[in-house]
Amino acid sequence: MARLSRQKVSGWTSVVAAMLTLLGSLAAPGTPAPPAGQAAAPDSQAAAPGRPREGSLLVFAAASLTDALEQIDGAFTAQSGIPVKASFAASSVLAKQIEAGAPAQVFLSADREWMDYLEERGRLQSGSRRELLGNELVLIAPADSALQLKIAPHFALLAALGSGRLATGDPDSVPAGLYARAALTRLGVWPQVADRLVRAENVRAALMYVARGEAPLGIVYRTDARAEERVRVVDVFPADTHPPITYPLALTAGAGADAARYAAFLTSAAAKDVFVSRGFVMLKPPRAP
Repeated sequence: MARLSRQKVSGWTSVVAAMLTLLGSLAAPGTPAPPAGQAAAPDSQAAAPGRPREGSLLVFAAASLTDALEQIDGAFTAQSGIPVKASFAASSVLAKQIEAGAPAQVFLSADREWMDYLEERGRLQSGSRRELLGNELVLIAPADSALQLKIAPHFALLAALGSGRLATGDPDSVPAGLYARAALTRLGVWPQVADRLVRAENVRAALMYVARGEAPLGIVYRTDARAEERVRVVDVFPADTHPPITYPLALTAGAGADAARYAAFLTSAAAKDVFVSRGFVMLKPPRAP
């Protein structure tokens, strides 16, 4: 995948830093009030992290991990007595928040690039990084759509869209969008659909555009499609059309023993059962030299 734009990254830094300052002031004491007419979200679903409760473990994770980690976090707390506060968003957003000083202790990214970004800046605990999970990229449609389409070089994606748009993560920053752009480029159809995208802020937002019928097609991970009954998988992108979809796990530079315990739990049999049931592939740790 293309390296990150320095101009885009530097622009985000000041914006995210300002957001974190505002979030920190709103988060203490207690839970921030939601906007008028909007229900308050559970802690585990907060889109912006704010500050963790005293004694809790703050985890930043890619949006596609939401369902699996909510289940796993509950099991971890029941076993350890350590409460977990999880924030789910695009890996790019979370990485920038960590760089700007957000107090996350564990980071799970949906691609290697944003983990590399933090590692290059000294924001990760040395030796804590590992490849945890794998996933697949799929083309989805609303569940009631009769559309049939086979993914192949130069396949008729533009014609299938009709007057609609293709929903996926923003290909300039969101991992799902980066994978989608890579696959469509390899298949020779990216130039035809590049200006027909719904550039979602994360993969779950892209999923919702299709689930609500606001987009006739979308590109998300297989695990997202399995989590939403209002969509169906049209076809799976061949693995050789895009970089491997991996979820690296790492502790941040200031993480403590509770974070290490949590990271170890993510590789346990109990966590593996949850991940596999949600459609993820557990990756084996590399062999010691």
